[in-house]
Amino acid sequence: MLDLPNTFNFEGYAIKWGQLGAGPPLVLIHGTPFSSQVWRRILPHLTEHRSVFFYDLSGYGLSEKNAGQDVSLGVQNRLLVALFKEWRLVRPDVVAHDFGGATALRGYFLNDLRFASLTIFNAVALAPWGSPFVQHVRQNEAAFSGMPDYMHRALLAAYLQTAAHNTLSPEAIEIYTVPWVGTLGQPAFYRQIAQMDQMYTDDVEALYRPLDCPVRVLWGHEDSWIPAAKGDALAALISDRSCTHIKGSGHLVQEDRPEAIVAAILSQIQTSTPTRG
Repeated sequence: MLDLPNTFNFEGYAIKWGQLGAGPPLVLIHGTPFSSQVWRRILPHLTEHRSVFFYDLSGYGLSEKNAGQDVSLGVQNRLLVALFKEWRLVRPDVVAHDFGGATALRGYFLNDLRFASLTIFNAVALAPWGSPFVQHVRQNEAAFSGMPDYMHRALLAAYLQTAAHNTLSPEAIEIYTVPWVGTLGQPAFYRQIAQMDQMYTDDVEALYRPLDCPVRVLWGHEDSWIPAAKGDALAALISDRSCTHIKGSGHLVQEDRPEAIVAAILSQIQTSTPTRG
């Protein structure tokens, strides 16, 4: 398990983060409904090459969760801007998954963040997105938040499994379940789903163009949440390279094929030149 010993106060909420390794900076941005623990099998391979920063999105993982909290994509890019300033980053390497991809792209196109390189995979970036389950929760958030614990745990485990192509280990299910149970966690899980809104990618999609840094787009070929064709379309918009399809992987590539992500990152950062302030 990754340790997140540091706390950053962002707009009144506690954000948990960690840093490991030495060298030029690299930032890892996770997606939903996960946490920075998705990087636990990847980060150890990066620390010889980079000073790696990782954190839990606002309202996710170990970061603070409260009723009425804005945990939408509309706040996550603002958090990323604030963390860049806190960490004194100018052009770090960035690795982003799912909502992390949307966060990185919103930060780049809306907030003028700049990267030494971007490795982005299975990203929420192009309309349409949002499963029937997401739409159902958005219409019935209170009912889901008040379900008995055993029902919620069963639903959550089933939902997490749909993110992977291979069977998730009991350890992985537990790691991703823990932040979303209990009196704070259960309502927080449905809160973040209820706040999923395509307008946050519509805001930025029209601005997409090739970034001013090397961009690598990868996609779990068997992704049942966001089809691989979205990766091809995204790569055509923001990169000078085609999307790399990762066979034998679904949406949660960090569990299905972590070695593919490690290889892509190590290849990407060989020629990048990250800078700190």
